[in-house]
Amino acid sequence: MSGMYRNILEVNTNGEGEIVDLSRQVQDAVTASGIREGMVHVFVTGSTVAVTTIEYEKGVLKDLKRALSVLAPDAIPYAHDSAWGDGNGRSHVKASLVGPDLTIPVTSGEAMLGTWQQVVLLELDVRAQRTRTVVLTVSGE
Repeated sequence: MSGMYRNILEVNTNGEGEIVDLSRQVQDAVTASGIREGMVHVFVTGSTVAVTTIEYEKGVLKDLKRALSVLAPDAIPYAHDSAWGDGNGRSHVKASLVGPDLTIPVTSGEAMLGTWQQVVLLELDVRAQRTRTVVLTVSGE
């Protein structure tokens, strides 16, 4: 028998560059679903936020922030900023490069993440504080 379970998370962030570990919440959704074999889909709503996997370690998190700054530097003009005046053109570019979602296999009731692989939300907007919506959908048997 197949099934589906959905959980909506509200995640408060404190500004551009914050990286939030969502691994526990992802596994909690898998456990609550009762699904033993299938997939968990992680999706964040918004065009200036992203999700990915990474080792949640201070050095590599700093490296990721630096890499994104190289790809979409702070100190260059963005056409979006001219159009809207909100100064977050770089935020949109970074979010598009990383992406809003990922899918993780579930086996034996566990999200199949590697030992050093955590699910993270990347706050990329220039505004000081945001509430982000993360949709966790578990499907399978």
